[in-house]
Amino acid sequence: MYKMIVSDLDESLLQDDGRVSKRDIETIHKLRDEGVKFVPNTGRGFASVQALLAEIGTKDLAGQYVISYNGGAIVENAGNRIMVEHALPFAVADELFRLAMAEGDLCAHVYTFHHVYVANINEPEKEYLMNRGVAYEMLEAQDLSAFKNRPIAKVIFQHLDYGVRERFYEKAKAAIATPMTITYSSNRYVEFNPAGIDKGIAALTLGEQIGVAKDEIIALGDNSNDLSMLQQVGLGVAVANAIPAVKRAAGLVLPVTNNDDPITALYDAVFK
Repeated sequence: MYKMIVSDLDESLLQDDGRVSKRDIETIHKLRDEGVKFVPNTGRGFASVQALLAEIGTKDLAGQYVISYNGGAIVENAGNRIMVEHALPFAVADELFRLAMAEGDLCAHVYTFHHVYVANINEPEKEYLMNRGVAYEMLEAQDLSAFKNRPIAKVIFQHLDYGVRERFYEKAKAAIATPMTITYSSNRYVEFNPAGIDKGIAALTLGEQIGVAKDEIIALGDNSNDLSMLQQVGLGVAVANAIPAVKRAAGLVLPVTNNDDPITALYDAVFK
């Protein structure tokens, strides 16, 4: 019945150490052999997940895909061919960045379609990015004037205190009239994407392009930026460590966390 699984990475597919479990790698290979596509659907850029794709056996393959930047880009793995891309208006990205830098305690990530730039990084964020093998370049600036002629997929801001992230969310909404898609992720980020762009829309768009119907798609997630895909596909699945809103939206809540072979648990519950 199901032909494609779209899966969030951090706190969903990946263990806390940033790796995919051996059992889940074996299960993903089994799914591929059974004709089920396994598509990472992540806030990360596609360039930063190449090691993961090699691990799960889809790197450089035609007919295998990644959805990145929370739906900002859909990419075929063979040659990293960008099939669909959506950029945040420069003026919006620049204003968000300026607001964040004025706060002083927010770490900023600026994503172009091929690189990640990080400003005002802190030690917890350094450790988190190293743990997940995310390559980035340091950005020493108070604005994004250097990016004026470069498409920006999204900007995100990190702070471990949810209250700080929430206040910035409200401040940004009040300051910027342009519609945006704003979500939280990984219990550390508030993310700003172009309006009308989310993981769910991207999953359905990819399905349309490769002949997979909405009802033939499963989505796995844990946090608020995963809600759109859980709500729009045939079966939404939450890991046991998901936030309450994600569990409520899911058609299936797994009895295991991201550390306990969630893809294998999903396979056992749905495909056996």
